[in-house]
Amino acid sequence: MSEQTATEPNPPMVWDAWGVLEGHKPLSPEIRALIGGAFGISAETVSRPGEDAVRLRDSALTADQSAELAAIVGEGNVSTDHHDRLVRAGGKSTFDLLRRRSADVQDAPDAVVTPVDHDEVLALLTYCSDARIAVVPFGGGTSVVGGVDPVRGAFDAVIALDLKRLDRLSAVDVVSGTATLGAGLTGPQAEKLLGEQGLSLGHFPQSFQFASIGGFAATRSSGQASAGYGRFDDMVHHLKVATPRGTVELGRAPASAAGPDLRELFVGSEGTLGVITEVTLRVHPVSTNTAYEAWSFPDFTTGAQALRALVQVGAAPTVLRLSDEAESGVNLAMADRIGGATATGGCLAITTFEGTEAHVAARSAEAAAILAASGGTSLGADPAVAWEHGRYNAPYLRDSLLDSGVLCETLETATTWANLANLKAAVTGALTEALSAQGTPPLVLCHISHTYPTGASLYFTIICAQTADPMAQWGVTKTAACDAIIAAGGTITHHHAVGADHRKWMTDEIGDLGVEILRAVKAVVDPAGILNPGKLLP
Repeated sequence: MSEQTATEPNPPMVWDAWGVLEGHKPLSPEIRALIGGAFGISAETVSRPGEDAVRLRDSALTADQSAELAAIVGEGNVSTDHHDRLVRAGGKSTFDLLRRRSADVQDAPDAVVTPVDHDEVLALLTYCSDARIAVVPFGGGTSVVGGVDPVRGAFDAVIALDLKRLDRLSAVDVVSGTATLGAGLTGPQAEKLLGEQGLSLGHFPQSFQFASIGGFAATRSSGQASAGYGRFDDMVHHLKVATPRGTVELGRAPASAAGPDLRELFVGSEGTLGVITEVTLRVHPVSTNTAYEAWSFPDFTTGAQALRALVQVGAAPTVLRLSDEAESGVNLAMADRIGGATATGGCLAITTFEGTEAHVAARSAEAAAILAASGGTSLGADPAVAWEHGRYNAPYLRDSLLDSGVLCETLETATTWANLANLKAAVTGALTEALSAQGTPPLVLCHISHTYPTGASLYFTIICAQTADPMAQWGVTKTAACDAIIAAGGTITHHHAVGADHRKWMTDEIGDLGVEILRAVKAVVDPAGILNPGKLLP
């Protein structure tokens, strides 16, 4: 096939919230009533400041530096425009969005630079290393852990290296089942280009509509269909990476014994070791059939044991999720308030199956038998279809809650099946204690979103009234939760990455020597330290 470029532009996210403007809606009277009853607040919407009211730190880039950057990427591809800098001034965590609402002067990249290919990225990194300009690789801007914060640090300036023009499908190997994609392609762009070849990647995280292929790789992303297709890092066959020292290309075969797998140094490196410009990935034919079934379990323990039984015998569906009692109850209450379908209470599990008609029939029948034998009651297809229909909408609700005096944030972790209940109790307890001590007792929701033969992830949603200083409120709470995760034997992050927010706990995660190894690698590929400072490495 000939090289193909995305015909639809990256969907630009609004500068002060998640997603696109048309996705944002005010809270319904029914949800306001739920909030008022739960937290004793009026939930009146507070208007956000306009874009012109936001004060950004003055650009530190000199005229000569701007000219040098433009000589590499072209005059129209270097911008110091207020809007362009603002929309790349951070990601989409609650910390990020609260800062956007602040009247204080905010950090922003000194310029936004948009290269068109690997060679231009390589030339930019060489120049910036010599000129002491920090570089923050920027894909979809969906980080919720401070992964794209424009940290200048000790450098003269910092630029956002926007990869949106690296938007090509350059090769498809139908026989081997691989495709080579530019790092700047968003999830929808990649699926559209692959779909024209009858193929799919099958990677659908909640950030799918806006996040990029390079971002998926750099953060070890995990999609909602991970039970069927694996995590993004499972899909990576070959990487092309630009570093200040030159190009690194890794991955010659499906598996190799030629020493440690160096792809693992860059998959998950969050732009601190190099800029991923191109990824060759495992793909599969577009599924011709999808089956849906939801299940109810009397309690979370029973449901978790049922999920474990499925994955340990190799009968996992394409999508496999389980909400705890609190999350299931909130979903049920909201559905009932707005006239939606109701379930039977307990804990709600979602399963979907993709593939050929025969494959779907066999897999769904086997899974149904195991889930029923494990204490599950089938609820039919409707709740699972409803979940899929609304699976990208939760961040929009988060933003509306923030505007209404409600703090809403998420965090996630993972552990072994044997430690799952202990970890869930420890994190729930830490969150509840930290917020109750501040006078804002929370509602803590949890679900299992990703499963493995040896364990599972836990994804927490925390909702409570805001204090007068919600950034400090969440800062204290997040610290307590992360300390509890480490103490209880969980990983500090399963798929949100480390960024700036989690790097304090990286030494606990990998040890002093592990940190020293990562720093040694960075010293080799990025001796000036310009790549995404303030992230990953403690």
